[in-house]
Amino acid sequence: MPPSAANSATPPASQPAGDRVMVEPGARVKVLIPLPLDGAYDYRLPIDMVAEIGSFVVVPLGNRLVAGVIWGESTDSDVPEDKLREISGLLEVPPLPKANRAFVEWLAAYYLSPPGNVLRMAMSVASALEPPTTRPAYRRADIALDALEIRPTAARKRVLEVASDGFAHPASELASMAGVSSSVIKGLAEAGALEVMQVPDQARWTPPDPNLPGPELSGDQKIAADQVVAAANEGFSVTLLDGVTGSGKTEVYFEAIAATLAAGKQVLVLLPEIALSSQWLARFEQRFGAAPAEWHSDLTQGQRRRTWRGIAEGRARIVVGARSALHLPYPNLGLIVVDEEHETAFKQEDGVAYHARDMAVLRARLAEIPVILVSATPSLESLLNAKEGRYQLLHLPNRHAGATMPTVELIDITKDKPGRQQWLTPTLRKALEDNLAAGEQSLLFLNRRGYAPLTLCRTCGHRLACPNCSAWLVEHRFTRSLQCHHCGFTTGVPKHCPSCDDTDSFAACGPGVERMLEEATLLLPDARIEVVTSDTIRGPLQAAAFVERMENGEIDVVIGTQIVAKGYHFPRLTLVGVVDADLGLNGGDLRAGERTYQLMYQVAGRAGREGLPGRVMLQTASPTVPVMQALARHDRDGFLEAELKMREEFDFPPYGRLAALIVSGQDEGLVDRVAQAIGRAAPHGKGLTVLGPAPAPLALLRGRYRRRLLLKTSREVSVQKVLADWLGKVQIPNPIRLQVDVDPYSFL
Repeated sequence: MPPSAANSATPPASQPAGDRVMVEPGARVKVLIPLPLDGAYDYRLPIDMVAEIGSFVVVPLGNRLVAGVIWGESTDSDVPEDKLREISGLLEVPPLPKANRAFVEWLAAYYLSPPGNVLRMAMSVASALEPPTTRPAYRRADIALDALEIRPTAARKRVLEVASDGFAHPASELASMAGVSSSVIKGLAEAGALEVMQVPDQARWTPPDPNLPGPELSGDQKIAADQVVAAANEGFSVTLLDGVTGSGKTEVYFEAIAATLAAGKQVLVLLPEIALSSQWLARFEQRFGAAPAEWHSDLTQGQRRRTWRGIAEGRARIVVGARSALHLPYPNLGLIVVDEEHETAFKQEDGVAYHARDMAVLRARLAEIPVILVSATPSLESLLNAKEGRYQLLHLPNRHAGATMPTVELIDITKDKPGRQQWLTPTLRKALEDNLAAGEQSLLFLNRRGYAPLTLCRTCGHRLACPNCSAWLVEHRFTRSLQCHHCGFTTGVPKHCPSCDDTDSFAACGPGVERMLEEATLLLPDARIEVVTSDTIRGPLQAAAFVERMENGEIDVVIGTQIVAKGYHFPRLTLVGVVDADLGLNGGDLRAGERTYQLMYQVAGRAGREGLPGRVMLQTASPTVPVMQALARHDRDGFLEAELKMREEFDFPPYGRLAALIVSGQDEGLVDRVAQAIGRAAPHGKGLTVLGPAPAPLALLRGRYRRRLLLKTSREVSVQKVLADWLGKVQIPNPIRLQVDVDPYSFL
């Protein structure tokens, strides 16, 4: 169980990851293969092969060869000698560290997933297991420039000066360092001034300097920094760094990173969004004089291959990445930081449905290293762990450098009504005009991509729906298309209504960010307005370009979704207007209030982060509900305490346990029959409640019909044992997929 769960057991400490156990030549070994198989398979190590537990190997499986990991010696196998097959080859890559192997087993056991499925996440880059390719690189030849038949230009002299450091540099790198074109490099090589050699095609990172001075810390920051630095040298611990937006939490945990780097160990920083990394990367490089290794979906396959090997070989000292970075093979990991630890993006919904925050705590425990969880709005799970003494709590109550928290104003849209076909109230419209006149920046927040969430026929009321999902199609006018945000289905707006055949009868209903752009442009015709969503910001480079435009004052008004709600620091952004603060409260999710508070608090935190005072305006039809009142009063602690009491009263997490079973298939009748069979086999007993089966809110997703069952237990119950016993009584036919989601975050 993950140590961050309030009711979890504590896993045993592992030996240091550097411990290596050799395998006797000719021994029987178990090899785990990254496939959804029952467990490791038995093989024999060739008599002439030297390997160890954790070695990456190639083995025969059926009539093909696959890569796997030697998981241990086989001592209890019933495979006859004449059926035992030999390992085909040893891959030239460092072994998977012991802490990683233990992590695979614990994660698989907790989330009831085949270990091979978990191992597949650690072996996600197949090409990284192959010997690295080579590429040409250049260094200065042992010959004087004036001895060559070329003119000694300033550009050529700069190249030779850079190339005299004794290292071989790729042409692009050498040209960049010398500030010349690649043709200068080519000319010097042809003249004999540069020596050409083949070097492994691997990434090189400038070592970060932990001794560079950071910014001056406030008193509160210094106290917190001293404690996280002390924890960095004391083995396993969990620290919850809780601070208001703009309090300088990043600079505090940078001190722990510096201490870990100074000790010669690796560091992992997890971020929930790729877009958040642009300003973070700039701050890191300014603090440590070098860029970290990155790990996220925006990397090319070649970048992923080089980074995976750089981490496995210990050359990448610090890694910043999305949740999948947790599975990489760190041989000398010394610290994990989970920034914005409350974010739902850390929960993987497909495949192995794990939570990266919880698994980061487990990974740290197995390696006996510290982990720091960071947030301005910590999750209730983390707050309860701190309250009960499992986590150390550090609090930063004030914004850095004298900045003050923004004022929060609730705008009741039932009284202060927007105009016809408008979504901004008169009060918010006036504030936007005033802010533009003052030369300050504004943010309009609406967590809804596209132009409109619903398109219907004015004649017959027909709604355009996704053919693959139980969802309406969202109009995107930028791309002139209708899109499903669940499966990606895209089509054009039909000319005729498929129900009544009327022509040009479709109307857009409700606002998305693209529709807000229309209204803001009419209101502020001279303003420079930009829409920022996952449709327009597709990676760190585009995010960095957006940040630069904001910092240079090239944007007056940002209209964005949750991608701009957190992490960014824009000194001249003083007004935040939330178009629909009630949006996240719909749907009956038990975490709806907590998530709404977190999101509203985070987006409000973008305003007034330096000398200029900030103002936040929340448009709501429910100004009296507790979450809105807490936001207006800046009463975060009171709201979270009330949420905890409600959860405790009804035995909801973190005081109780939940597990979801999702039955899906293309045959709706078969899905219903299997779901009902699972329901009939449901366990009964003290502390156990089973709800369902029932159609999921998204009853059709990607062409598969879906039914859900929900297991609710007390904290003392072993959910994994209950689920294993329960599901062992039911035969699941091949066309049906059963997904087990322990600690679910989504109820769709």
